[in-house]
Order: sequence, then structure tokens, then C-alpha cells
Amino acid sequence: MKKLSKATLLAASLALTTSAYAVDITKPAKNGYNQQKVVYHVDDINMAKAALRNVKNHLNALGDENADIIVVTHSSGAFALVDGAMGKKDKDGKPIDLRDQIAALANRGVKFEICANTIRGKKIPKEKINENATIVPSGVAEIAHLEQKGYVYLRP
Repeated sequence: MKKLSKATLLAASLALTTSAYAVDITKPAKNGYNQQKVVYHVDDINMAKAALRNVKNHLNALGDENADIIVVTHSSGAFALVDGAMGKKDKDGKPIDLRDQIAALANRGVKFEICANTIRGKKIPKEKINENATIVPSGVAEIAHLEQKGYVYLRP
């Protein structure tokens, strides 16, 4: 079996972390907007449903091919990416389960990230983490990193 060079492995890993679409913020999208790169910050499970609705509306306004959207979760917001939300309930006492909304948005190109520090701190079993989520070392550091790469920060 042929060994891959470090450069090849790096290029492959970068390809996996880029958007499903090549977004150029100088090019037009729909409705008078340009294409956009956005990071949504979700750190509260009680805001997660609204955040996902915002993401859906954002895609509807721009067109899926015109947006590179990443949802970064940490603190109690990370439970949005935990199947069954580990028993968390909304303000009406109904169990929170956002799997369908996450799957639908992931199918539209949205990426989801969950903080490893939160996974450890809240003792979230890795097998309960939604299949569409990628684990990042630190949610807040990831947000800063994405902002440095030109992503616009939004916190619903």
C-alpha cells in the first residue's frame, strides 16, 4: 500500500472541512444579497430550536449554494447535537429532540460542531452525539478561528 505524503493528507482533511459549496462573498446570491460565510453560536439548549429556524430562514433567503454555514455548540447548547438531548425539556416540559431539523439542514450543506470540552464536562456519551456533528477541541476557540477566516458571527 502506498504511503500518502503529509501534504496530501492535509489537502484531504481541508477538503473535508470546507463547505459543500464554494462560497465567494463578492459574488451575488439571491434577494440582493451576496454569498455568505456564517458561524452561528449556540451555547443554550433553550435557544437551539430558534437558532435552527434562523439557519433555515438564512438558507431560504440566500439559496443553499450561496451560503457556508457552520453551527458551533458548547455549554448547554451542545445538547442540541445529542440525540434525545439527554432528557432536556423545553419550557413547556416537552422533551427536546432536534434530530430531524439537524438532518434536514445538514442535507442542505450546513455543518454542525460540538465542543470536546463540553462533551467531557457534561459527560456526554460519544455514541449519543448526532451523526452530523463534528467534534472540535473548543467551541469558543473554533468560533474565533472561523471569524479569523472571514465567517460572520451570529448569535440567535
